[in-house]
Amino acid sequence: MESTIKIIRKSIHIFLKQYNFFTLTSILAIPFSTSILISTSLIPDFLSFHSHLRSLFDTAGFPPESEFYSILTLKLSQTISCSILVLPFSLSFLLIAKGIVIHSLCNRKPPPSLTGILNSILQTQICNTLIIISANATCFWALFIAFHTLQNLHIPSLFLTITGGIAYSILVANALIICNLALILSGMELSGGFISILKACMLIKGRTAIALSLSLPVNMALAGIEFLFQFRIIKAYSSSGMNKLTSTMVLEGLFIAYLYSILIIIDAIIGCVFFKSCKIAYEHNIVDQEAGRIIEEEEEDVALVKC
Repeated sequence: MESTIKIIRKSIHIFLKQYNFFTLTSILAIPFSTSILISTSLIPDFLSFHSHLRSLFDTAGFPPESEFYSILTLKLSQTISCSILVLPFSLSFLLIAKGIVIHSLCNRKPPPSLTGILNSILQTQICNTLIIISANATCFWALFIAFHTLQNLHIPSLFLTITGGIAYSILVANALIICNLALILSGMELSGGFISILKACMLIKGRTAIALSLSLPVNMALAGIEFLFQFRIIKAYSSSGMNKLTSTMVLEGLFIAYLYSILIIIDAIIGCVFFKSCKIAYEHNIVDQEAGRIIEEEEEDVALVKC
């Protein structure tokens, strides 16, 4: 199994080797990048949604005095709001850009059609959405049980805040990693839907740490670009006192969205390289297991002959 550094170096080499092709492909992802950058700046407009969500959790029995509970409801309202805004773009422009990347890096003979790849990853993306919703629902149900159980045992809320945050982060992070790998797998093998998610679970077994280490630098870079957009565009727009965008703001905003799109393409390349590495390691494990089984059968036959 290749190391994290080797996978990242190989991915950057592929990107630079086909720099013109991948930078042009990044243009297709600009509408998605623009929507997600703008949606993060529109979070204050969804405070009413946050209040409704908070009242719903109050009714469910979550303790309102918990600091973790307050952070959780705020983060959940932000995630749901952004997901609703960017959903049309993620199912169109984002999937087209990723489909082109997968098509360019697919080694199947004969090469699959781009239409077939897009159809497969669209099915998988819809299933991924259901998986993420299920993961969040499962986590909230477990936290609901934990809140009431630990309150009855009079355990400090600080312990619940730390353990709850860690458990929620681990569960969601693993779900996202599996869904991202399933999306790449569905495009490479033209098998969309839940079957791709099951195959991704088998491929990633024992390699979760590498997947987490691969996603960390990309997510940090994406967060940095989101902060840059907030600082250069949103803050400048708010402090200018004018209710209209200047041409300079528009051009700078498009350039920042383009940088965001390039990182999305690089992330897709990293996903393809990681998928190929996982598949090779998985096939080697199967061969080793089969060879070990044959050796055991031969040893048993020899022992029976001696008897």
